[in-house]
Amino acid sequence: MGNKKTDILFNHWQHTLQFFGVDQCKITATFTQLVAAYCTVGRYYHTLQHIHHVLNNIQTLQVYTQNLPTVQLAAWFHDVVYDTHANDNEARSAEYACQLLTNLAIPISQITIIQRLILNTKHHQAAIDDIDSHILLDADLAILAANPVDYQKYAHAIRQEYAWVTEAEYTKGRKQVLEKFLQRQHIYFTPLMFEMAEQSARANLQAEIQQLACKKN
Repeated sequence: MGNKKTDILFNHWQHTLQFFGVDQCKITATFTQLVAAYCTVGRYYHTLQHIHHVLNNIQTLQVYTQNLPTVQLAAWFHDVVYDTHANDNEARSAEYACQLLTNLAIPISQITIIQRLILNTKHHQAAIDDIDSHILLDADLAILAANPVDYQKYAHAIRQEYAWVTEAEYTKGRKQVLEKFLQRQHIYFTPLMFEMAEQSARANLQAEIQQLACKKN
């Protein structure tokens, strides 16, 4: 990710934390910490580029939000811990967020909301009235509706993150994940994303399932 996008992300981080009255030194130090976390070895999709896209998608959906700064902070932390060998990444990311944000004196009431939003990304489900979770989940899953070329890049990057998994096991597991999304009544929660992205996402998921079937055969 180039310096220009890093600068854009820093400005975003700075703006969000200034809303809570955090001083400049702490803003810079914590940003450096987050950059290091998202640049760890083995990340191909869950990188700063992904955070950049999620934040942009949240901006598009902010008309629905009840608490924009908490949704933005949840976006920053939702993949901060990412280990494909583990199944508790969301819980660990929520704990990471709690520790860092507590040190920045973010109100505990806000941290509790942020942790809930992060935990909901595990299964990409949320309560029917949890609008802010809906925004984060839709922003996170917007990649599913990308144009076919970008979707292929995304699917390839996910495979790279699971390079240690055999082809047969990956095909089986990935197919199950994709089919779960297709079985949902709606992939997207917000009216805008449902209208603009639902059909494209379903087409991409079905296409990847077909490609996986070809590999299996």
